[in-house]
Amino acid sequence: MELKVPSMACSACGDTITKAIKTVDPNAVVQADPKTKLVNVTTEKPETEIREAIAAAGYPVS
Repeated sequence: MELKVPSMACSACGDTITKAIKTVDPNAVVQADPKTKLVNVTTEKPETEIREAIAAAGYPVS
């Protein structure tokens, strides 16, 4: 899935988002790109769980 995270400003933000997703699914493959503000996630978890994890880390998904 591809999610747009407008508040992701730097690679540290991407790391925080990646850690948040990995708490929900330790096997998820995450690619966060602060330039495009897109997060690509390969996971078997529902999108709602991933969105909630990102939002809980302080980065609401648009």
